[in-house]
Amino acid sequence: MALHARIRNYTTEFESCRLEAVSLEFGDYHPLKPITVTESKTKKMSRKGSTSSTSSSSSSSVMDPLSSVLDGTDPLSLFAATADPVTAAANMDSTRKKRDKEDHLAVGSDFEPWSSKRGEILARYTTTEKLSIVSKVTTPGSAVSEKVRTRLEELDDLEEGSQKELLNLTQQDYINRIEELNQSLKDAWSSDQKVKALKIVIQCSKLLSDTTVIQFYPSKFVLITDILDTFGKLVYERILSMCVDSRVSLPDNFTPESINDTAKETCLNWFFKIASIRELIPRFYVEAAILKCNKFLSKTGISECLPRLTSMIRGIGDPLVAVCARAYLCRVGMEVAPHLKESLNKNFFDFLLTFKQIHGDTVQNQLVVQCVEIPLYLTLYSPAIDWILQCIAYRAPEDYINCAEVWVEYTCRHFTKREVNTVLADVIKHMTPDRAFEEAYPQLQSIIQKVITYFHDFSILFSVEKFLPFLDMFQKECVRVEVCKCIMEAFIKHQQESTKDPVILNALLHVCKTMHDSVNALTLEDEKRMLAALINGFIKMVSFGRDFEQQLSFYVEARSMFCNLEPVLVQLIHSVNQLAMETRKVMKGNHSRKTAAFVRACVAFCFITIPSLSSIFARLNLYLHSGQVALANQCLSQADAFFKAAVSLVPEVPKMINIDGKMRPSETFLLEFLCNFFSTLLIVPDHPEQGVLFLVRGLLNVIQDYTWEENCDDKIRIYTNVLHLLSAMTQETYIYHVDKVDSNDTLYGGDSKFLAEINKVCETVITQILDHLKTLGKDEALKRQSQLALYFFNTILAHGDLRNNKLNQLSVNLWNLAQKHGFADTKTMVKTLEYIKKRSKQPEMSHFAELALRLPLQSRT
Repeated sequence: MALHARIRNYTTEFESCRLEAVSLEFGDYHPLKPITVTESKTKKMSRKGSTSSTSSSSSSSVMDPLSSVLDGTDPLSLFAATADPVTAAANMDSTRKKRDKEDHLAVGSDFEPWSSKRGEILARYTTTEKLSIVSKVTTPGSAVSEKVRTRLEELDDLEEGSQKELLNLTQQDYINRIEELNQSLKDAWSSDQKVKALKIVIQCSKLLSDTTVIQFYPSKFVLITDILDTFGKLVYERILSMCVDSRVSLPDNFTPESINDTAKETCLNWFFKIASIRELIPRFYVEAAILKCNKFLSKTGISECLPRLTSMIRGIGDPLVAVCARAYLCRVGMEVAPHLKESLNKNFFDFLLTFKQIHGDTVQNQLVVQCVEIPLYLTLYSPAIDWILQCIAYRAPEDYINCAEVWVEYTCRHFTKREVNTVLADVIKHMTPDRAFEEAYPQLQSIIQKVITYFHDFSILFSVEKFLPFLDMFQKECVRVEVCKCIMEAFIKHQQESTKDPVILNALLHVCKTMHDSVNALTLEDEKRMLAALINGFIKMVSFGRDFEQQLSFYVEARSMFCNLEPVLVQLIHSVNQLAMETRKVMKGNHSRKTAAFVRACVAFCFITIPSLSSIFARLNLYLHSGQVALANQCLSQADAFFKAAVSLVPEVPKMINIDGKMRPSETFLLEFLCNFFSTLLIVPDHPEQGVLFLVRGLLNVIQDYTWEENCDDKIRIYTNVLHLLSAMTQETYIYHVDKVDSNDTLYGGDSKFLAEINKVCETVITQILDHLKTLGKDEALKRQSQLALYFFNTILAHGDLRNNKLNQLSVNLWNLAQKHGFADTKTMVKTLEYIKKRSKQPEMSHFAELALRLPLQSRT
């Protein structure tokens, strides 16, 4: 579809949008409007600025906005002339003094003023290098009419013109020249040369972008900002004077509504001209210098300008120049609006974000050229940062701890333990009085968390002097324990290698002791397990290398400190057993008198500690494990003591035990333990004074006397495993041995009496098994009878000599019993029979063929 547009007459439309022209009157004065200059011999000034003359000559010309509508002077030089100049001057002085006093009290006497820091900075940051300064050469006009004609051109060329550079100045010459410029500023202002005054200020501000003699920069900053302060005060007082007459003085808490139009337009003109400065640094500094003048324009002017000026600083590339600019903005901000802390805080955080620029190529190359080391360079930041932080902290609310919580992370990330220690000390200083820490536990916890997040080397962390005193502020036990848990979790996570550092050990023993001592009768089992796991993680990371005696001493100390946490005691027993085995490894099994005594000390540690455990299966397993360690280290009597203790403990095993908060039958766990015990008993040599198989006989007696569940067959399964043990004991050479320990195969050498004792025990055990099978002849137990019969059959098949007719017949009877009532698993029976037939083809196993013929398979039908 085509576009059907209306016909437009742009010239007519443009004319209709033009502003309506109005006649100029002094009451409607605007600094940028063309004005008429009237020169007169007799002049009289009114509030509106009107003049009367007896004889005059008038001329129309375009005047400078800074020129006056009167007597050839601009609004910036307009004095509040009144009918009674003396009275007006007195009123103005009184008002100014009162306002100066009010401004001074905007911050209290507890705020250290910039003037008190000025001298220290000038004395500290000096140089012997030659300095240079660029100044503008100007020739002011001699006639008012000439100034009127050229003022606009001069203002448009504020940053241009003929210049001269003063080179090879000493530090004192440089300071003298700056002071001359300051005096020139005052002279220019008093002689009504406002443009020249502005040029001087811009010229001085530009000097702050020069860092060629960088170690002098803080002193240069002080000198230049003195000039800026002077300029700001002159401008403010000049505009203020335009608001005062002989009848009404401006109230101290004046509002923009009470300011006359002339003063407002003059104020705006200053801001407009400053905004036209092309270079960032002078534009920023000059506007910041007259920041207070925003009070004449808007109630929110200062609060709106501060964030904008803060953002402007982001355009300054040199970090040192930028941080000084931030310090100056904080200075003027504190003078005019000390309550506006948000911009002050933003200034500092901007600095933190750009701090990494210090390590960039630009700064590093600059330092190389000037032969300045990083430590010296960093001190140049001190005055600015010190001032910024003072401004931020001044009369800040009870939010100190919230600030510290954030600040500590930055300190940990970018600085060393010395600075972190300083921060922690400061927090302690602030939070200890009146026990303020009791209201700030979350923040204090967060601080600890941040510290341990960035300090993974715990030798450094615990060498921080104030770290442990910081922990002392956590006096509420539940909070204190949570903090300790955080520390231990970090240690276990980040500590890659074992340690024997006494600083770490002492500190973490203190932390672990705190966790341990929090355990009481009301502590939940889950909490106990968590605390024990953390302490055990610490114990596992402690190693004194080959200093085994020191290692054992540590375990002894830990046992005394953590006696209420059973998992820790269990870990200590395992650790001491491991220590004994490491000693054996080092000595390659050939103990010296010293090492033999040491491993006996380890064994004694375990034997003493195990009875203190409440878990009966923990005691049983540790008796067995420790006995094995003692046996491996040729401590035979100690090994016997462990095994006897285990045998005597079996009757105490309860029918039900607590497993992860649930009550479960214990017989399965007892069966597992006894099977492991039987495997160990194979290699334990008989005691010469205790008789043949004294440990096996003792264990069988305990098993016989133990009260088993009526519908449980574990006792018979245990007896079947005893047959495995007894079968292994009859061998000429046992299947395994302990190095340097003679087992019964060596001691008895296949003695017939020894074998006869074994056979007697076997007969007794088999009789017990068969009697039990007979008791399972009832209908509800026939399936159990079938399973046990097949289990016993497989035992005889694996360990018995089926060439023995009685044993052969027993195996056939068990086979038939397993199938008798149809409860046997057909697949299992078929595979078992196939195995027998396969074995019959092996040498010396031909009797298996005959056995296979006697083992029928019965169908379920």
